Amino acid sequence: MEEKIKAEFLKSGFTLEDEEEILKKCRAFCLNYSLEPSDLVSSWEVYYLNRQLDESVVKDADMYGFLGHLQDEQVEAVVKREPGLHMYSFKDVDISWLEPGCRFIYDRIEDRFNALENRIRNHAAALVASGLYEEPVDPSVASQKSIFAVGMICCDGEGHLNDKSILLQSSVEHSGGQRVRLELNKLSHFSVFPGQVVGIKGHNPSGHCLIASELVDSVPLSFAADTNLRPAKKQALDEEIQATKFPSSPTEITLIIAAGPFTTTENLLFEPLKELLTYATRKCTQLLILLGPFIDSEHPQIKKGTVDLSFDEVFRLEVLRMVQDYLGYMGSNAQVVIIPSVRDANHDFVFPQPAFDLDPLDIKHQITSLTNPGIFEADEVKIGCCTVDILKHLSGEELSRHSVDGTPSDRLSRLASHILSQRSFYPLYPPAEGVPLDFSLAPEALNISSVPDLLILPSDIKYFVKVVSLGGTSEGEEQMKKCVCINPGRLAKGEGGGTFVELKYQGSPDKMNASIIGI
Repeated sequence: MEEKIKAEFLKSGFTLEDEEEILKKCRAFCLNYSLEPSDLVSSWEVYYLNRQLDESVVKDADMYGFLGHLQDEQVEAVVKREPGLHMYSFKDVDISWLEPGCRFIYDRIEDRFNALENRIRNHAAALVASGLYEEPVDPSVASQKSIFAVGMICCDGEGHLNDKSILLQSSVEHSGGQRVRLELNKLSHFSVFPGQVVGIKGHNPSGHCLIASELVDSVPLSFAADTNLRPAKKQALDEEIQATKFPSSPTEITLIIAAGPFTTTENLLFEPLKELLTYATRKCTQLLILLGPFIDSEHPQIKKGTVDLSFDEVFRLEVLRMVQDYLGYMGSNAQVVIIPSVRDANHDFVFPQPAFDLDPLDIKHQITSLTNPGIFEADEVKIGCCTVDILKHLSGEELSRHSVDGTPSDRLSRLASHILSQRSFYPLYPPAEGVPLDFSLAPEALNISSVPDLLILPSDIKYFVKVVSLGGTSEGEEQMKKCVCINPGRLAKGEGGGTFVELKYQGSPDKMNASIIGI
């Protein structure tokens, strides 16, 4: 058969660069898809024209894309033969915690009010339950005595926070939701941002300005609010998957973490993703975590609308096909977790965001799609993920003062610690421009009930892997919890490659080895 295939290529004016390898693959294509050599070469001519290849040379590097083209033809043939088949551009979201009739970005003022009010009340309740702080009072009432109040940091105006524009909004229960000016001049160091819920010790002699002597920006670990989460918020991989994937006893887990975009701005060939999967294959990685955007709405070709396929077709034919091929080669020992982004053109523009609908997939038991944000467990390692760039947003809104003793402050660690200390994947309020935050979904979906072992926060700011320590005192006992915070960077940056993270985790941050790798 190889000679017939070669003859057909030569007849059509093509030469073979790596003849033996190409003929071997083409023979497999003919057998797998029941093609005659002439049909195979005809399909190659279509692929050659569609891809606008320059030379009349068949290269081994083109075989991977040609295989995808053949698979597309097979799918189209089945669709054409299927009687009465209806095709739609969009599908309804099918996710366990969204009730029928749920509407995105349809939150009411009442929803926003309740979400913010509950954050303040839960934070206050946790601080009081720790036994370290008294019941909060109204901070807007004049008093010469030292008081304790809990409220949300707000900005007096449209601009960024400064020393003169900080307000504290307490709960309706304690102050009727009134705001009072907050003065932090007596504090040697602090870090605040709009939306942050804090405890303040201080006094308000005039009734117009609360002068702080102490600022409490985190909840003691044992008393973090532990709300009832909907099923889509805390996601554990199913028992059958975990049984085949990881043993029950804690062992070393190897991960590769990469965040989109997964293709350069020059094309939609997803070459960085292909390089990543090749590296993961070589390293025999147990768990591959891919965070969107996959079909980036900011990509030049997507913005111009010059793509012939629908966004969902590009996602399935380019991205998911590569992932399936990777898993097919790796076998049942490998798993992939996929998390969407609000920048994904083929998915719902809402935050919190439902998981991708990956049905039907031949090996869907090895691919898990999670919500954005989401928490899941792998071999008893709790991993939290959020693809909205909260680190960049906090960086632009934070107001901080360093300690007078000159102790250097790690800004990246501080930004990540805000997420953990506030127990929220997105504590900033108002949200940054372009973030479609839905307050009717946010209260449960954004809550971090307990500190994860790994917290993945893809961002445009500089990539990092840092161990963040959260400490506190409860009933005289010191507590300490460590979390590995990871910003893998972007896999593709403009016309070139970017970075990803390879990590080996052995039960604790002290037994962790991480590498930031460029492509």
